[in-house]
Amino acid sequence: MKALTANRILAVLIAVLSLAYLYAAYQIPTFPIPRPIDSDAFPKVLGFVMLGLSVWLFFERPEGQEPAPSLSFGEQVRRWLPVVVTAIVIAIYAATLQSLGFVLSSFLLVAGLTWFYGYRRHFVNMAVALAVPLVLYLVMTRLMTIHLPRGILPF
Repeated sequence: MKALTANRILAVLIAVLSLAYLYAAYQIPTFPIPRPIDSDAFPKVLGFVMLGLSVWLFFERPEGQEPAPSLSFGEQVRRWLPVVVTAIVIAIYAATLQSLGFVLSSFLLVAGLTWFYGYRRHFVNMAVALAVPLVLYLVMTRLMTIHLPRGILPF
């Protein structure tokens, strides 16, 4: 019997959460009008992906089990800074999504985080940060008839 490592404990917790999430996803009512992709499709796919990743994490072979060296306060701050900044930026994204709109707020999120994480090809960054949310917006609003906040942009 293999020992329960931290990854295995997390995998079990994530699996339980994903099963609860899948149960809730299967409770979403379908539209009476047939659609190629209904409102319950994305939550179900997300739940199965989460369940699959938890199984993968459970069976992942652990690397060397040497104890982690103690870190100084500055090293701890440097290690946690990206996590904290990303959480704050996502909270700002959620707060500005309605007022700025999906395309503009998503552009700012992607461009800002890629810049923060050190990607310095600014033209490529701006092109991708604009193209991906714009394509997603057009596909969701025009093809899938899903309402997304348009914000200050005229389309």
